[in-house]
Amino acid sequence: MELMNEVVYIVDDEVNVRDALATLLRANRKSVRTFTSGQDFIDFPRQDSCACLILDLKMPGLGGLEVQKLISVSASIPVIFLTGRGDIPSTVKALKAGAVDFLTKPVDEETLLASIERALLQDRASRQDAIERARLLTRYESLTPREREVLPLLIRGLLNKQAAYELGITEYTVQIHRGHIMRKMEADSFATLVKIAGKLNLEAPRMFCSNA
Repeated sequence: MELMNEVVYIVDDEVNVRDALATLLRANRKSVRTFTSGQDFIDFPRQDSCACLILDLKMPGLGGLEVQKLISVSASIPVIFLTGRGDIPSTVKALKAGAVDFLTKPVDEETLLASIERALLQDRASRQDAIERARLLTRYESLTPREREVLPLLIRGLLNKQAAYELGITEYTVQIHRGHIMRKMEADSFATLVKIAGKLNLEAPRMFCSNA
């Protein structure tokens, strides 16, 4: 992921604040897009790139907290709040909703730049995790329905004969499925398979077989 594609969005209704922030960030080699209102930002078709959002708390129309809530529904972007009229309840609400930072105007330049770097680092990591999970999911989807039944039993620690009993199949068949699963999931060891399953949040269902 190239850093040159990263974008810092600024949403603030005060033109002097927007211009000052944009000038500072461009001087520090950041790509910047500015917006005069929360609605303008919501309506803007953002590109699929690493980014963070500097968001004013109090604005006409949509306030910062409302914008944060709206964007969290469809996308994930780290938010840094700036406000000249901050209060403890708003700070707590913003941070609980995932804000990276809550800074008061006039903001210290070094503090803001450090906060932006944390936000971009968080978004890089989040996007990389999403890419890795998508790759793992593709591998999982290559499994047959039966192999998807066998996998959670294996990661639960059942022996082949125990998994066979729960599924009502032979131990040899479980061994065959196990080999296919290891190959398709590209797991070089059982520990790796368990790790992959954990990343996919696969849970092993409790199955009960009758003696019939």
